Amino acid sequence: MEAALYRFVVQGELGPRFSKAFEGMEIDSAGGRTAIVGTIEDQAQLQGVLERIVALGLELVSVTPASENGAA
Repeated sequence: MEAALYRFVVQGELGPRFSKAFEGMEIDSAGGRTAIVGTIEDQAQLQGVLERIVALGLELVSVTPASENGAA
């Protein structure tokens, strides 16, 4: 797997207290959902982010590779 920008969308608008859990990633909340966007280096890191979302009790809406051109 080559490093790629990923966009994880969770239900609910996450506050600043979640920034530590997703350090190095951009968190953008609006419209009752939160996008967590960042570069994923490998399969292990991708799995780690997914596990963190589950561990925090967040409802995952979608996971998609995001374009570097602003699709995040």
